[in-house]
Amino acid sequence: MSQHGLSHETSRLLRCPVTQQPLHFAEGDELSGFEAEFPEGAYLTKDRKRAYPVENGFLNLVPERGETSAG
Repeated sequence: MSQHGLSHETSRLLRCPVTQQPLHFAEGDELSGFEAEFPEGAYLTKDRKRAYPVENGFLNLVPERGETSAG
């Protein structure tokens, strides 16, 4: 299993609902360019401009919940 109960195969299929870029799990310093806090981590787009939070153990891919990088 990969992060948050997703298999590696499933994780590889994840795409940003806005840009269609691949997503990967990130936490800590990798998310420092965002104003929002991500205590459980987030899935980040390849260009590192959008992040989707993990909330209560679940990835939230609702476009309105995606955070845009401050930088």
